[in-house]
Amino acid sequence: MARDMTVPWLVGGDFNITWDVEENFGGLPVSLNEVDDFRHCVNTCNLVDLGFKESIFTWWNGKAKEDCIFKRLDRCLANIEFQQTFTRLEVTHLSKIGSDHSSLLLKYDIRGALVKKAFRFLKFWIKHDSFKAVVRENWHTNFNANPFIIFNYKLKKLKKALSTWSKATYGDIFQKSASPEEVVMGKVQADLIRYLALEEEFWKQKVGMAWFNDGDRNTKFFHAQVNGQRNRLRPRRIQKRLGNWIDDHEEMEDEAVNFFKVQF
Repeated sequence: MARDMTVPWLVGGDFNITWDVEENFGGLPVSLNEVDDFRHCVNTCNLVDLGFKESIFTWWNGKAKEDCIFKRLDRCLANIEFQQTFTRLEVTHLSKIGSDHSSLLLKYDIRGALVKKAFRFLKFWIKHDSFKAVVRENWHTNFNANPFIIFNYKLKKLKKALSTWSKATYGDIFQKSASPEEVVMGKVQADLIRYLALEEEFWKQKVGMAWFNDGDRNTKFFHAQVNGQRNRLRPRRIQKRLGNWIDDHEEMEDEAVNFFKVQF
């Protein structure tokens, strides 16, 4: 079934129905029953509108003045797997040329997607005096839509705002704490201590060590803990099909290849 789709799924085109009354201008009133049926279908399939650029309306009846009717009938919908795979997909409503419908242009920025960094919420942000104000200011919306669309919009807006705010407020805490030779007296020295504390909190959050007492600074220790977790994921030895153990890296590689050859 559509709701059980686990691969990236994109659905686009003319659905011949609007999502709400704001996507309709002129003509007969929107049938709320038809709108509810359309929304139910989209939500049941676990699809989300990908949004758009340019004019909201994708269809025009070709008439003017009081007989003019505009509607948004064309859209692109996708499941969460598709959005996670193509994180920088952009939908544009093109001009209506040779048709009463607008063409939909899907553009994917491959280069931008390769360098995009994942958003990370840092716990020490909440200690800053202006943090709550940033969240409050960027959590408001001025449009009506499906609650899931609004919630997704709020999250994207807030992530972008927090990233910009963090860069302006804290800068690069690792770069600033990595140049002690530039530190002199007074305010600069205080800033160094501050950034070292922020870096320490980052590594505390990274390794999940809530029991560590505040004030005990040992960033190298935290680095070691993170590396230790990674090292524990690397197998030191493996057991062959006949039951014997091997710890030589080349033998382990050969055994792994042979194992999956037999399986598949």
